[in-house]
Amino acid sequence: MPMRRKLYTAVFIALIPAIGLTEDYSDPTWPCVQRKVENLSLGIMWPHLVPETPEPATLSASAQRFADTVVLRRVSLDQVDEITATFAQEEPDLTTDEYTLIFQEIFENINRDRQRLIAGIGRYSLSQIDLAARIDAARVEMDSEMAKDDPDFDRVDQLEEQLDWDQRIYRDRAQSLLYVCETPVILEKRVYAIAQTLAQHVPD
Repeated sequence: MPMRRKLYTAVFIALIPAIGLTEDYSDPTWPCVQRKVENLSLGIMWPHLVPETPEPATLSASAQRFADTVVLRRVSLDQVDEITATFAQEEPDLTTDEYTLIFQEIFENINRDRQRLIAGIGRYSLSQIDLAARIDAARVEMDSEMAKDDPDFDRVDQLEEQLDWDQRIYRDRAQSLLYVCETPVILEKRVYAIAQTLAQHVPD
């Protein structure tokens, strides 16, 4: 384990004992307890045949509006059910292939958002590693200064102030990370729920 990573782990555990970290520290860009799944599978989500190399979706205006609406996180899954039922009533002649194209559009939009979020978590984690190393270095310097026969108390005060500020930022970020780490899972569940709802309206 690289020394920088050891410092990060030690400081993180010391600062946030209740954070609930994963025990696998092999990937410093993934600090979440939740399993890291970078890419979702369209074929697993959708219960109908999907081309191996699907063409980009070409949707009607109404289908595009529908897809753009249900991907929005502010639209609850209960609302998705209602919106989907209304859309299916208004478009009674849609084929299985057309429903597949619609779900493909929905899936790709949500998957892109999810991938961007996972990349952001990685950057966030690396910034926490840097901050943890800075906290550890400040502690080492402060201990070293205090061990001298004639400590520079002005420098000690400066380090103590820096430590207090950095640790506060670290804790705040770590608490925010608890919520952020849930979001990829929430998006995965959302796209699966949309698939199940939409599939109910596919013609036999």
